[in-house]
Amino acid sequence: VTLLLPHGYEGQGPEHSSARVERFLQMSAEYNWIITNITTAANYFHALRRQLAWPFRKPLIEFTPKANLRHRGAFSPVEEFTNGKFQEVIDDEYVDPAKVKKVLFCSGKVYFDLAERQQKDEIKDTAIVRVEQLYPLPVQQLDVLQKKYKKATWFWVQEEPQNMGAASYLQMNLKSINFGTISRQPSASTATGHHRIHQQEQQEIIDTAFSI
Repeated sequence: VTLLLPHGYEGQGPEHSSARVERFLQMSAEYNWIITNITTAANYFHALRRQLAWPFRKPLIEFTPKANLRHRGAFSPVEEFTNGKFQEVIDDEYVDPAKVKKVLFCSGKVYFDLAERQQKDEIKDTAIVRVEQLYPLPVQQLDVLQKKYKKATWFWVQEEPQNMGAASYLQMNLKSINFGTISRQPSASTATGHHRIHQQEQQEIIDTAFSI
């Protein structure tokens, strides 16, 4: 079973951002399923291949922001389909690890907003790490990156309000890394329905990520 859940923060209101990532993560235990939030076409392809290649069967829950359907950053060259495998974590190739002072780790669509600012402003001291698989959490891969960026301060960045998304799940399950959280303010609703307010909130997340 592969379940594609539309979920993204694009200024379209609560019904457009209602996949409730946090609820699926709350129900995640005993390796009952796989939860992903994938950013590239090739990695999505390899996730589906992995589902078939495994000698066992587990449901795959994939959060799918509509904005990623046509985002050029989500495109993949042919060789990435014909080679390699599913990447649970994707490291930042834009920066020199020795110069990194801050690591922003995130999942899904917000990566593209962060990467756009990073490259536009030529920010070389901040690495952006993508967590493509949220459950089971790839703790070992993240620990390797922590050692790689051993002088850096870590922040989890999400589009969801602080009381939603993966923030609480990571605080409970990622004990080996001391990190802060950058998100929307806690909210009773999943998202605003006012496009201008959405843009202000989104801009604040990106600004905070690179200025904190």
